[in-house]
Amino acid sequence: MNQQLVDEARKHIVKTVREFISRDVLPVASQYENEDSYPADLIDKMAEMGLFGITIEEKYGGMGLDYTTYAMVFEELSKGWMSITGPIGTHSILAYAIQKFGTEDQKVKWLPKLASGEKRGGLALSEPVGGSDVASMETEAKKDGKNYIINGNKLFITNGREGDVFFLLAKTDLKISPKHRGITGFIAEKGQGFTAGKDLNKLGYRGVDTAELIFQNFVISHENVLGGAEGQGFYQVMDALETGRINIAARAVGVATAAFEAAIKYAQERKTFGKPISERQTIQNSLADMATKIHAARLMTYDAAKQKDSGGRFDLEAGMAKLYASEMCGEVTLDAMRVFGGYGYMKDLPLERYYRDAPLMIIGEGTSEIQRLVIARNLLKKYII
Repeated sequence: MNQQLVDEARKHIVKTVREFISRDVLPVASQYENEDSYPADLIDKMAEMGLFGITIEEKYGGMGLDYTTYAMVFEELSKGWMSITGPIGTHSILAYAIQKFGTEDQKVKWLPKLASGEKRGGLALSEPVGGSDVASMETEAKKDGKNYIINGNKLFITNGREGDVFFLLAKTDLKISPKHRGITGFIAEKGQGFTAGKDLNKLGYRGVDTAELIFQNFVISHENVLGGAEGQGFYQVMDALETGRINIAARAVGVATAAFEAAIKYAQERKTFGKPISERQTIQNSLADMATKIHAARLMTYDAAKQKDSGGRFDLEAGMAKLYASEMCGEVTLDAMRVFGGYGYMKDLPLERYYRDAPLMIIGEGTSEIQRLVIARNLLKKYII
């Protein structure tokens, strides 16, 4: 696709998403969020818009768009209600993994259904005791002829209840060293022995389901080993998570932008001692800092996406974008609440929701502490003395 067509497609999809947010999401977001109820109708509309297949190649039924457009879409959705990015964010990690590492038979079987939203997916990686130490996972897949029998639990799984199919990571070799070489990736569809457990009650990121996944003697065919080879799961998921970090950074930019736009509008309307508070230097300083941080985070996010689109290594850029944008979002949402004063603390306005949603970006897809390790390791490789 030449650049002119890319630009036209990008403008069209971003405009369509913006209209969807204004027409369908903003009027109902607070109700869904307060009730912590799954917005099935909104998610179905997103499937109809093609958002489940935004980066899946056209030959498999997707839109085949670039990751810069992908980032823009996540930013626009998050400006409206960050929770609705969850079902397509984790879904896109599964789709990316299949598209890059899957066999042709796996691509033909799964990608068209994922692109249309007929099948909705996620990433089954985190465990109750594992956390960021992926290599210490305890979920085990024992070979049994042409099948594997899987036992274990996964936790903090977005789309865990509503999703159908997952990029599942499990140990197939417990003795190999280093341990991460014993991890295998599976394309696992729910069925007998594979169920959703308890739903998790979260501070923010409400409405979208986050659940436990339970595997009890779950039988899966060798045909569902991603790429057909054991021991590649760690490398596959680390690669896929870099695309997830782009979408997390874009979410952070979107939430921060919504908070800033609310704050600057309020600052021009709210008067104290006969003047709009926007004329107060302290408020002006705060608004200037917020806008500057958002602009920097947006540029870093798009730079990481552009690096991904170019086909080069982008783990350093994705880590930097995710780290800066997520921390920035936490700062900006709090500063916006300060501009509003007491009103910002009330449930009547969305400021407190932005503030509660911000920590998800700091923690999700690798904490800020993990991002700093990733960044430092890449810098030390780049600047060898």
